[in-house]
Amino acid sequence: MAQTSDKTTHFGFKDVAEDQKAGMVHGVFTSVASKYDIMNDVMSMGIHRVWKDAMMDWLAPRPDQRLLDVAGGTGDVSFRFLKRAPGATSVVLDMTESMLVAGRKRAEADQLAKNLSWVTGDAMALPFEDSQFDVYTISFGIRNVTRIQDALNEAYRVLKPGGRLMVLEFSQLPNPAMQKAYDLYSFNVIPPMGEIITGDRDSYQYLVESIRKFPDQETFASMIATAGFENVKYRNLSMGIAALHSGWKL
Repeated sequence: MAQTSDKTTHFGFKDVAEDQKAGMVHGVFTSVASKYDIMNDVMSMGIHRVWKDAMMDWLAPRPDQRLLDVAGGTGDVSFRFLKRAPGATSVVLDMTESMLVAGRKRAEADQLAKNLSWVTGDAMALPFEDSQFDVYTISFGIRNVTRIQDALNEAYRVLKPGGRLMVLEFSQLPNPAMQKAYDLYSFNVIPPMGEIITGDRDSYQYLVESIRKFPDQETFASMIATAGFENVKYRNLSMGIAALHSGWKL
């Protein structure tokens, strides 16, 4: 009989064994892969595209840089990066093969094929040697990682000295009344809308719950610093519905 870990973590609002979460998250994203971009539109009210552009503005990609785009299955961030940085390359890594398949089918993937590679892998155990990348990005993916600190440690390991981490994730509004209003929208509108669009209410319920379980901006910034990053800063987007966190390997 297979044994499960004594350590637990959260899967949305449920407590689950650590060694079970990855498979459960894999199931969610396998279910929604073909509708992932629509899912982001639903969850962010379409503003995720503006947030990703803001990410690129702060990141300021430079020619010939090498990007590791973790949990980047549909390629959105990599496409933006490569279009701004002539000669740059990107490795898109995702734990869910069907997400990578969806990314490869996009028109941008054909246009930028010579600068792109697609790898199935785990953010907590990256299949790369030390000091390989100039930039590490993860967008709307780190809250799904079983052990977030392990993923941040891995990000630090694979970045070159002088490399930069940037994380885009749903976050917490600083105003309690606004947070309550946003929670009402999230829990009462997004899962039913997900069921209408994809026929999958449970995956959207998990995704909404996972946002509420993710650390607030200051706590997450301290986790980035614990991994070894310096000059850690963050910017709220849409009053804190999402946040960008930046750190440097110096």
